[in-house]
Amino acid sequence: MLLLIVAAAVGAYLWVSIERPYGAFPPDGVFVDLPHGASSRTVSRLLAQSGVVRSAVAFEIYARRHPKRRLQAGEYLFGHPISGHDVFWQIADGHIYEQPFTVREGTTMFDIARDLEAGKFMGASDFLSAAKNPELIHDLAPGAKTLEGFLYPATYNLPRHPAANELTAEMIRKFKEEWSRIRSTAQIAPASGLTEHLVTLASLVERETPKPEERPLVAGVFENRLGKNMRLQCDPTVIYALEETGEYKGTLTGADLQLDSPYNTYQHSGLPPGPIGNPGEESLRAAMTPAKTPFLYFVANTQGGHFFAATLEEHNRNVTKYRQLLKGPAATQPPATPVPLPPIAKNSERQQHRGAAQ
Repeated sequence: MLLLIVAAAVGAYLWVSIERPYGAFPPDGVFVDLPHGASSRTVSRLLAQSGVVRSAVAFEIYARRHPKRRLQAGEYLFGHPISGHDVFWQIADGHIYEQPFTVREGTTMFDIARDLEAGKFMGASDFLSAAKNPELIHDLAPGAKTLEGFLYPATYNLPRHPAANELTAEMIRKFKEEWSRIRSTAQIAPASGLTEHLVTLASLVERETPKPEERPLVAGVFENRLGKNMRLQCDPTVIYALEETGEYKGTLTGADLQLDSPYNTYQHSGLPPGPIGNPGEESLRAAMTPAKTPFLYFVANTQGGHFFAATLEEHNRNVTKYRQLLKGPAATQPPATPVPLPPIAKNSERQQHRGAAQ
């Protein structure tokens, strides 16, 4: 009888441990990191030590009753008390804790590093250290010095503390997947050096215009200038050169255009030695299939777009137009001439107009 009572008490305790919610969690919840290769016993012990389950023994027994469902490694967040049963299925289904992190089109690896640090994912220097190792893209761009340009803009679901090299590997994997798809639809065959040329060109296009419909035009202007051995004179390349050395202050001055850097396309002909940001799909497509036009110049139009020109004379007129637009309509339009009021009609005329209205 005593053994039956003890057995019943143990059974009841095990049942309560699995079926009843347990734990008193802080407002931020409890994080539990389950390592790869951990046994069900190790997982049970970690959960019990963290106060997520009432009994490690009960949880292990329950886990062993479901041998076809493996407990998935990763970090889990438990925000409120739940049953051991629910804890098991949350882990068995792999509902690990993740936060979205978005890489915006055109951002540089320096921007990404700052955003990661601001989001408390990792230190900026940790990410930059991984991004400056080009081994992952040597099959695409043998001459690349960093991963700049190949950190594909997208939203990534990250754990609280991702490893920098794993994150860059995921970004490169995404780039290769999207690049293959874009290239196949554009019917661009792989060629040595072509990928790096196109990605570099796309990065300039991305930084020059936010308008998708303008990107083939901008790409066409750059290709036309390259074909004529004209310097590209692209402001974002100078900004990138300053960012590399930590000297960019948010504005570009005339003195900055004299900067001695291979990225300064005011001082050096051809494309810069590598991408100046991470372009998205529209800019990559524009670089692959630039618009065929005679344009060699463009200048902003104050509406987020640009005026395009085929000759320097036309371009200078567009520059003048741009400067006038910056001053506002009052500077470019004469004051409106008052419209004189019509003379007062005679009585007979008034009568005729009244009749017409009726």
